[in-house]
Amino acid sequence: MNRNQVRPQRRHATPSRIERVRRQAVPKPRVIIALLLLLGLVSVMLLDGYLRAEVGNDQRVRSDASASEVPDSVLDGGPFLSFQSGTARTRSVPDKTIVLTFDDGPDPEWTRKVLDILDDNDVPGTFFLVGSMISRYPDVVRRMVDDGNEVGVHTFTHVDLSYQSAARVTREIAQTQLALAGAAGITTTLFRAPYSSTNDAIDNYSWPVYKKLGAMGYTSAFIDTDSEDWQQPGVSKIIKWATPKSGKGASVLFHDAGGNRAQTLEALPRYIKKMKSKGYTFTTVSGAQQQTQGQQAQAPQGTPGATGNTRQSNPEQAAHRTADTATLWEGRALLAAVAVAEWTVPGLAAVLAVVGVAVLGRFAMMLVLARRHYRQRNRRRFSWGPSVTEPVSVIVPAYNEKECIANTLNSLAASTHPIEIVVVDDGSTDGTAEIAESLGLPNVRVIRQPNAGKPAALNNGVRHARYDIVVMMDGDTVFEPDTVQRLVQPFGDPEVGAVAGNAKVGNRTTLIGAWQHIEYVMGFNLDRRMYDLLRCMPTIPGAIGAFRRDAVLGVGGMSEDTLAEDTDITIALHRAGWRVVYAEHARAWTEAPASLGQLWRQRYRWSYGTMQALWKHRKSVTDRGPSGRFGRVGMPLVVLFQIVTPVFAPLIDVFTVYAMIFVDFKASLFAWLAVLLVQLVCAGYAFRLDRERYRYLLMLPLQQIAYRQLMYLVLIHSCVTAATGGRLRWQKLKRTGEVGTPAPGTGVQ
Repeated sequence: MNRNQVRPQRRHATPSRIERVRRQAVPKPRVIIALLLLLGLVSVMLLDGYLRAEVGNDQRVRSDASASEVPDSVLDGGPFLSFQSGTARTRSVPDKTIVLTFDDGPDPEWTRKVLDILDDNDVPGTFFLVGSMISRYPDVVRRMVDDGNEVGVHTFTHVDLSYQSAARVTREIAQTQLALAGAAGITTTLFRAPYSSTNDAIDNYSWPVYKKLGAMGYTSAFIDTDSEDWQQPGVSKIIKWATPKSGKGASVLFHDAGGNRAQTLEALPRYIKKMKSKGYTFTTVSGAQQQTQGQQAQAPQGTPGATGNTRQSNPEQAAHRTADTATLWEGRALLAAVAVAEWTVPGLAAVLAVVGVAVLGRFAMMLVLARRHYRQRNRRRFSWGPSVTEPVSVIVPAYNEKECIANTLNSLAASTHPIEIVVVDDGSTDGTAEIAESLGLPNVRVIRQPNAGKPAALNNGVRHARYDIVVMMDGDTVFEPDTVQRLVQPFGDPEVGAVAGNAKVGNRTTLIGAWQHIEYVMGFNLDRRMYDLLRCMPTIPGAIGAFRRDAVLGVGGMSEDTLAEDTDITIALHRAGWRVVYAEHARAWTEAPASLGQLWRQRYRWSYGTMQALWKHRKSVTDRGPSGRFGRVGMPLVVLFQIVTPVFAPLIDVFTVYAMIFVDFKASLFAWLAVLLVQLVCAGYAFRLDRERYRYLLMLPLQQIAYRQLMYLVLIHSCVTAATGGRLRWQKLKRTGEVGTPAPGTGVQ
């Protein structure tokens, strides 16, 4: 029997086929939770990426395009463009009037300081806001509106709209309006396109966009004068370039975000004072349009307010509109989602950094300790003590292993060490026991028991064993002739209570088999070398392990408390004061699952069983003396490297995809390849130590893309099962018996 045996279930009635299908069709709560967590993470990362840069990080800016389709009256007209009944109309800023406009905000630092300057000088501003920035800093927008300033749309992701589809243009505007509604409870009819500050920036590509927005009721605001503060040319030049011709009115452009705006902050109050001294008034875009229309009388020159603030006093005629209820709540939902993304993604990035350091540290530690272990155990004078020559008992638990049992027993019969073979048939229904008896092999005893599970079968075998050392294996595993001899030699040291052998994948010609082969050689065996030197081996594999019979009985035998009885008893032996070691040259050949479904079931049980065993022995962290070494060293390492880092390790791949889409494809790909190279080095060294053929490493990149993700999902599923209190049964995997009897020194035939 292998470690995938099925426990019998009490049944009062046999469910109909329809009932079974119906139950299988309903997802289990833990599956739903896992899917919801995955969906939530993907959604949060997509939202965060969209806030920072549209897919592909579109930074295209059109220049030198023809404007033959744009009316001259628009190109040469005033800075405020609107449409009435489909006809374009422009308006200018009245003489002696300044409209201060600011692009690219809000910024949590610079915009606040700009608002302070406007408040101190009692002048209004019109801020053209980027929707993604509104979503991230809604409090700044709220203050902006409360202070009497005007706001307009500057798209959601600051892209050149002339390159975008009609649907994208609509989305850019609508999402910015939602963000405004969520932040300040308003929408706006003002618009300014990125990279299009003056009328002559309108070309044949962007003209349809402006006509479409005009039909939607938007006023597109351009400028007369550009301070070009984004170039940081110096305060005096910013003031000079922002000053209109004598007596003329102007829509003036500054920036309150998008870079270091220290020069803007220094120039702005000096500019305001200069223009006031020349008799200029300051207003908003809507205010300037109202003055042009003669709907709002200008204050006579020299009277209070003529050179001061003309903030909007009639909200019904301003560009702002109170958001309707649906838009308001949609906007608030957007801001809430953005807040989650703003906290989650940086938090995950920080966790990723820790995980990355831990993973690289683990690789480094494995390489160093594996090298030390290899040199120590393979030097000529190394010895465990007196050679172990007395016979041992080999226990073979078997449940419906008709495909494999003959190969398993024939491999044991060729053993160079004296053994007795105890086959414990655990209620097989396929004739496994009869096949074992029909082989007529010497020193083979077949013990039958009702189906009770693998731990019960192993315990039964231990009770019937005649010798002090017992070797345990799976019913689908084959040994090399010298495997038992090499496996039991560490018992020459009286402190050794158990020995882990070197499990190999026999059917490595399949894709899944090749992936598992890499995993066994690189992961399991490098790990075991490391844990062996640290004296905290967490697991003796069920496929090949040896124990002192008294040690097994002393800890109560194989426990049925967990689904990972091998990990459970290994930790129990540590806590009882026994030493557990690794015999790298004692090799066993086992059969990998033949399908992804079987692989999932196998690893799901292993992962969940390991968590059960660690939880069962959680008090080992407080054990004292030599028996507490596993709790002090092994438990933290196993939790960190087998649960915590694997759970978060998918973030490496998730963030790689995220960065490829939203940040820098080449740099992200290079980083991923660098990590792959580190893993390749580790795998190559592991293959060298185990004297394996390097050609299988050609499968490593594909393993990282496909197989590793499956293992991560299995572990996450196991964590969700543990968190929700789910229970998992033993599951018998279908075997083919293709792993044959190995010849000496050649591996599997």
